[in-house]
Amino acid sequence: KKYMEVLILGGTGAMGIHLIECLVAKGIFVTVTSRKDRDSAEYVTYVKGNAHDVNFLTTLLERKRWDVIVDFMVYSTEEFRDRVELLLKSTKQYIFLSSARVYADSKEAIMEDSSRLLDVSPDKKFLQTDEYPLSKAREENILFESAYKNWTIIRPYITFSEIRLQLGVFEKEDWLYRALHGRTIVFSNDIGEKYTTLTYAFDVVNAMVQLMGNDKAHGEVFHITSDKVYTWNEILAVYLDVLEEKLSYRPKLLMLEKSITFKFGHPQYSVLYDRYYNRVFDNQKIKRFIETDAFYDVKTGIRNCLQNFLVHPVFRGISWYLEALNDRVSGCRTPLHEIPSFYHKIGYLLVYAFPGYYKYIVKISRYGKLLFK
Repeated sequence: KKYMEVLILGGTGAMGIHLIECLVAKGIFVTVTSRKDRDSAEYVTYVKGNAHDVNFLTTLLERKRWDVIVDFMVYSTEEFRDRVELLLKSTKQYIFLSSARVYADSKEAIMEDSSRLLDVSPDKKFLQTDEYPLSKAREENILFESAYKNWTIIRPYITFSEIRLQLGVFEKEDWLYRALHGRTIVFSNDIGEKYTTLTYAFDVVNAMVQLMGNDKAHGEVFHITSDKVYTWNEILAVYLDVLEEKLSYRPKLLMLEKSITFKFGHPQYSVLYDRYYNRVFDNQKIKRFIETDAFYDVKTGIRNCLQNFLVHPVFRGISWYLEALNDRVSGCRTPLHEIPSFYHKIGYLLVYAFPGYYKYIVKISRYGKLLFK
C-alpha cells in the first residue's frame, strides 16, 4: 500500500504545527523544512534548511515527486515567479497559502470571487509596493496564468492558537507581554469597533486536509474561516477576563481613538486596508468539503488558548520600539535591563524621546546593528 507523502515548506508556525498533527493522525508521512534543528518522529521528518534558498529547495524537490506540497512561505512576487514552475512540476497538488487580506472592502459577505485590493484599490502609492496583500494577489495571478492546474489556493484570515493570540494588528508579543509585565495594554477604538473573523488554526488546517488529494480542489480558491463575527473590543474583553482570573487583577487598558502608529504619523497599510474593514465571509464553497459550523467556538477557543499559553508563557522577539511608543502614550517605562541588546536599548530610548521619528529610528537602528555586529 502506498501512503501519501506531504512536503510542508515553512511548517513550524501556528498553522503548520496543527497541520502536522492532522496529517500524522491520518497516517500520512510528512516532511517539514525548518531553519532550526528539530527531532524527527515516526511519521515526521524535519529537514534543516531555508526554503527561500533555491538550491536547497531544488535538492529537496528532486528527491521524489511529492503527493502534496503545502507552502507556508512568504515570498516577494519575483521570488515566487522564479520558483513556481519548479514547485508545480514537483507535486501532484500544490497548496499555496495566500491570505484573505487580499480582499478589498465589501459591504456584502466576502466570497472567493469578491474584489481584491490589487484589482480595485485607487491608492497608487500602495499599488507600487509589494505589501503582503498585494504580493499574495500577484502570486495568485501567477498561478492563474500558469500552464499547470494542479494548484489549490487557500486564503485563511486571522487564526488563533495556543501560541498565537492577536489583538487588531498586534501579536501577543505586542500586547500580552505588556500585561504580564504589569504595563498598560494600548489599543484603539478605530479598530476595536470593527467586526472581525477569527478561526482556530486547527480548524483551518483540518479543512485543508479535506482538500488534499481531491481533484475537485485543483485550480480552485478557498477561504476557510469561522462563520461567526465579533468586534475586536469583544475579543479584547475575553482576553481581559482570562487575565483577570490569572493575575487576580484586571490589566490596565488605554484606549486611543486612533491606532498608535497613526497617532505618530506612520499609518500602516495593514490597518488602512484590512483592520479598518468589517471582515465577514461567506463559506459556502468550503462547506462542500467540511462543516464550518462545527468549528471551535471563537470566544471559548480564545479563552482556552490563552489559558493554555499562560501555563508556560513563551514570547518570540519583542518590538522594543513599539514598546517605547506604548510606554510613551501610557506613562509606563520598560526597565532597560529587560531589553536584551545594546542597540535595542538605544532604539527604545530614542523612540521614547522622539516618537514622531519612530520609523526613521527603527531604520537607523537596524542599519547600525548590521554595520557593527
